[in-house]
Amino acid sequence: MAKTKQETLDWLKSISGDLATTTLKRLDDLLPWYRVMPAARRSSIGLVAQAGITSFVAWYKNPKSQPWVAADVFGTAPRELLRSISLQETLQLIRVVVQVVEDRVVQEDESLREAVLLYSREIAFSAADVYAKAAEARGLWDARLEALVVDSILSGEHEEELASRIAALGWRARGPVAAIIGTAKEPFDQDGLRRIARKNNADVLVGVHGNRLIVVIGRISVEANEKPESFKKLAGNLDAFFGNGAIVIGPEVSSISEATTSAKAALAGFAVVKSWPKPPRLISADELLAERALAGDMLAKATLVSRIYRPLESNSPELLETLSRYLETGRSLETTARELFVHPNTVRYRLKRISEIIGWDATGSREAFVLQVAMVLGSMSEKEARKRS
Repeated sequence: MAKTKQETLDWLKSISGDLATTTLKRLDDLLPWYRVMPAARRSSIGLVAQAGITSFVAWYKNPKSQPWVAADVFGTAPRELLRSISLQETLQLIRVVVQVVEDRVVQEDESLREAVLLYSREIAFSAADVYAKAAEARGLWDARLEALVVDSILSGEHEEELASRIAALGWRARGPVAAIIGTAKEPFDQDGLRRIARKNNADVLVGVHGNRLIVVIGRISVEANEKPESFKKLAGNLDAFFGNGAIVIGPEVSSISEATTSAKAALAGFAVVKSWPKPPRLISADELLAERALAGDMLAKATLVSRIYRPLESNSPELLETLSRYLETGRSLETTARELFVHPNTVRYRLKRISEIIGWDATGSREAFVLQVAMVLGSMSEKEARKRS
C-alpha cells in the first residue's frame, strides 16, 4: 500500500541521519580532493551535505517554499569554504549527495524519483548561481581596487600600501614596468585589452580618467635566451584600444613599486604632446622632455640637466662652450668656428664627440631644440648653485 505524504515525510526525517553518514563515506571513497582536506574543512563539507539532505526533506514537505537553494545549503559552512573549493568540486559534492539520496530513497519509494530529479537539477543551478554572484562581487571589488591602485600610481600617494594592493589583484609580472597614457577609445573594450596583453605575455593595470586611458604594463616572464619586447612595441600591440592622438609611453622602471615615476612622466608628456606639430602615434615621454620642462615639470628639468649639461660639464668645458655657441649662432659651423678661433672641422669633431657622450645630435633641428632648453636649464642651475654657496 502506498504511503501517505505525511508517512513518507516522517520516514525521510527518520533516515536523514543515516543518509548523512553514508554521504560522508561516499565522499571519502569517490573524491580525492575531499580526502586530503584538513579536518575542519571536511567537517564543514559534512555540514553542507547534512544541510542538503535536510533541505530536500523540507522541500518535499512544501515545494513552493524552496528553502533548499544553494545559498541556504552553503549558509551552514564558513565563508572560506566557498573560496577553497571550486564550482566543479561543489557540483561533484552535490552529485554524491543526490546519488546517496536517490539510491536509498527511490529504492524504498519509487514515487520519490521525480522529486529527487527536480531537487538535483535545481540545486545544481542554484550552486552555479551562488558562484556566479560571488564572481560578480569579486569582479566589482577588483575593479574598484584596480582603480584605486591606478590612482595611487598616478598621484604617488599611499606608496607603502601599493605592494599589498597590487598583490591582492593577482599581479603576475616581475621586473620592469612602464606606464602608457592616451585617449580612451569609445566604447572601451577593457577585456579585449587584457586578452591582447596576455597574448603578448604581459600583465596590465587599467584605469580610465575622463577621456584618458592609463595602462601600467609589465612582462610576465622572459626566457633566458629571449630578448624581451620593448615597451614601445607592447604599446603598439595595444594601439587599437586607444582613441585618436598620440600615445605617450613613460620610461621603463625596475619594478611595479616604482611605477609612479613612469606614470608621472607619461602624464606630463601627454599634457604637452599637442604642442608638437604632428607627433608620432607612439611617443616616449623622454622625447617630450623639452616641452615638459617648459611646462614646469621638475622631473623633466632635472633629467635634461643630468643627461646633457652635467656630462658635458664634467667631460670638457670646451665641449660645453662649443655646444652653447653652436646653438646660439643658429647652428652655423663657420660662425661658431670664428667665435671660438678654431677651424670648422674642429667644431665638427667636437659636435661628434658631444653626440657620442650624451646621445643627442645637435645638427638636427628637433634635437637642437632639446639641447637648447637643457643648456639654459643647466646655466640657471649653475647660477643658483653659486648663489647658495
